[in-house]
Amino acid sequence: MPLTGARPFRALSFPLPRLPRPPGLTGLLGLAGLPGLPGLASLPGLARVPGLARLPGLARLPGAALPALSAQVAGRVSLALLKATALEVAVLAGHLVLYPSGIAQERRATPVHPPPDAPRLPVDSRPPVLLLHGFIDNRSVFVLLRRALSQDGGRRVESLNYSPLTCDIRTAAELLGRHVDELCERTGHRQVDIVGHSLGGLIARYYTQRLGGDVRVRTLVTLGTPHGGTRVAPLADAHPIVRQMRPGSAVIEELKEPAPDCRTQFVSFWSDLDQIMDPLETACVDHPDLVAQNIRVTGIGHLALPVHPAVANGIRQALDLAHPGADAREAPGGLTVA
Repeated sequence: MPLTGARPFRALSFPLPRLPRPPGLTGLLGLAGLPGLPGLASLPGLARVPGLARLPGLARLPGAALPALSAQVAGRVSLALLKATALEVAVLAGHLVLYPSGIAQERRATPVHPPPDAPRLPVDSRPPVLLLHGFIDNRSVFVLLRRALSQDGGRRVESLNYSPLTCDIRTAAELLGRHVDELCERTGHRQVDIVGHSLGGLIARYYTQRLGGDVRVRTLVTLGTPHGGTRVAPLADAHPIVRQMRPGSAVIEELKEPAPDCRTQFVSFWSDLDQIMDPLETACVDHPDLVAQNIRVTGIGHLALPVHPAVANGIRQALDLAHPGADAREAPGGLTVA
C-alpha cells in the first residue's frame, strides 16, 4: 500500500557475515547474470510477452535448464533455513541457561556525589539506552547486546523487566513511562534511547506514539516486533496480550491512527526467516507520520536478533547516527553492517 504524507517510509537491507543469504531474482534485469538458461527463446508463448525482447542480455543467456536452476535455488534456500533453525536452537539453549540470572530486576547503582573541589570528568552526551525484552522473557536475553553497546565506553545501558503476568500492552506502556522518567531524573538526561525485542518493541512504541513518550524517547529500535500484528500460534489466543498482538486488535488499530507530531526516530530490524512474524513485513514500521528506517536482516530467526553481533553493530550505528533534530532520511547511505 503506497504511503502518503510528508515523511516517507524507508526500507533498508544489509547482508549478515558468514550466514547464507537465500538467493532470489531481484528483477527481470538481473536475468542477464544467471548462469544458464538454454532454450529460453523456444519456451511457448515467450515471443508474445510485451517488451521482453528489449530486456538487455536476454539473447546471451547461456547455461542450464530452468528445472535445474529452480532445484538449485530451492536447495540453497532450504540450507539457509536449516542453518538459521540450528542457530535458533543454539540461542534458545543458551538463553535457557541464562534465564534464571535475569528474573530479578536489575540493581540500580546509587549515584555518588563527588566533593565540590574534585575535578569534573567529561560526561557522555549520549542518552542512556534502555533494553526491553519480549513476551515471557527477561533481561537475560540482552547479555550480549548490552556488552556490545557498552564497548565504546561512556554509554549507559540498563535493562527493564516487566512482569511475566502482564496482560495489557497499555498498562505495560504506562509502567515503562514511569521508569523512563525515573531514569532521566537519575542520570540527568532529558531523553533516552530504547531497544525493544518483539513485544518489548510494541510496548515501547505504544508509550512513544500514544502516551506522549516521544518527548522522552530520542530513538526507538525494535527487533522482530509485530508492528502490524502477527497471526502466528493461533492457539495462544487464550492470553490477553497475545490477542492484543493480532492484526486488527484495538492496540494495533490505535497505532495506525495519525501521529503527526511524533518526534521519535524509529529503526526496525526485521528478519526474512523470522518464524514469529506472520506475515514477515509486519515487523516493519509502516506509518506515514513516523520517521522510520526498516532494516532487513538475512539468514537468522527471531531469537537470534538480539544476539547476533552484526545486528548489535547495526543497532550501535542507528544510535550513533541519531542526534537531536536529525532526520533519518538524511543518514548517509543508511545503516551498513559489515
